Amino acid sequence: MPVGAQWAAAATGADLGAARTQMALSLGWHIVLACLGVGMPAITLIAEWRGHRTGDIAYRLLARRWARAMGVLFAVGAVSGTILSFEMGLLWPGMMGTYGQVIGLPFSLEGIAFFIEAIFLGLYLYAWDRLPPGRHLLAGVPIVVAGVASAFFVVTANAWMQQPTGFDTENGRIVTVRPWAAMFNPATPSQTVHMILAAFMVAGFAMASVYAVAMLRGRRDRYHRLGFLLPFTVAALIAPAQIAVGDWSAHFVADNQPVKLAAMEGVFETARGVPLHIGGIAVDGELRYAAEIPDGLSLLAHWDPDAEIAGLDGVSAPDRPPVNIVHLAFQAMVGLGFAMLALAAWFALSWWRRRDLPRTPWFLRAASLAGIAAVVALEAGWVVTEVGRQPWIVYGVLRTADAVNPAPGLVWGFALVAAVYAVLTVASVYVLRRMARDKPVPIAPQEHDVTGFTVV
Repeated sequence: MPVGAQWAAAATGADLGAARTQMALSLGWHIVLACLGVGMPAITLIAEWRGHRTGDIAYRLLARRWARAMGVLFAVGAVSGTILSFEMGLLWPGMMGTYGQVIGLPFSLEGIAFFIEAIFLGLYLYAWDRLPPGRHLLAGVPIVVAGVASAFFVVTANAWMQQPTGFDTENGRIVTVRPWAAMFNPATPSQTVHMILAAFMVAGFAMASVYAVAMLRGRRDRYHRLGFLLPFTVAALIAPAQIAVGDWSAHFVADNQPVKLAAMEGVFETARGVPLHIGGIAVDGELRYAAEIPDGLSLLAHWDPDAEIAGLDGVSAPDRPPVNIVHLAFQAMVGLGFAMLALAAWFALSWWRRRDLPRTPWFLRAASLAGIAAVVALEAGWVVTEVGRQPWIVYGVLRTADAVNPAPGLVWGFALVAAVYAVLTVASVYVLRRMARDKPVPIAPQEHDVTGFTVV
């Protein structure tokens, strides 16, 4: 019996489906907040720094308002993160019971980073006028560092699931553990950089989209203009770098997870000079209705137009991921990524020519959708990463079906968690909308420097 298979002895198909759906819901919900928690503090600090450097009250207003939103999102993210930590052990004891000792280090380090972030976020929020401006700004730096570190540590654990290293087995048991080797596995560099850049893009485009909508409604004062320009510029600068890192990640997949690449591109038969597919859907073991760029996949994957690409015919049907889900998610991620790059280029060209935004309202309409596009691209990327690895929870070592909790009734657990996330979603949206409609900062004596500034 494979390592961990004993855990799944009593698991049913419904239990496995419920566990996978619950994990997908939890991860998909939490990852958006995690991205805002990584990117938003840095953008807020830039606004505060610009406010101190230039004396522009609009920057200070933006920093204070964004800081308040950060506090709400951090609290909600702490709840969803706690749910996830319990789910790892409750839903997947076959993995955590066997390999927890191997991947426990990054989770421990992430916990330390989380507490550092929480402590300094409290200082940052409640010490606006109780610390000198420079020291208050410095109090926000650990929030940024800890947020990025948290993302790094968590993603190294996921990278290990893609490329498991750092342990030896003997007679089906773990005998030697090398936690640092497990954390810094071959997939760690590309996957962590890709995720951290994605976090800044999601935060930047999401924040900018709010002000793009306001500007479309006629709010063109300096406050809304800077509220759009600052986060949008951050996201626009990162967009081309993210495309390059995405290519790096794709090369890693081509070299180390050929079955995933075959699913991503809908390649069913091993061949040379394989075309790059744009669009298409898999029907009866064939990708149909796709536009093709001759030799494109071979060239992109191995820098050789005649390179061989392994197809899905190289593995048995039970070892293949669901092709349509992976392929369509990959197409969505890439398509939206290039659309955001084009939007960034449009902005850069206009700014280079006139030091101003494009004058057509279509730019703001597109920018108002960029936040949603960034989130969809993020979710699609994680679908490719996680579903493309199936049927393995630990690639090539442990199957997902062998890691699931064998206890009955996981469907009811999924229903409960779904209800919790529905409540969290409604409450979060309600609070953030109330904050958006309120004054930029609460009226308080210590905020005399901004209360006199009128925001339309």
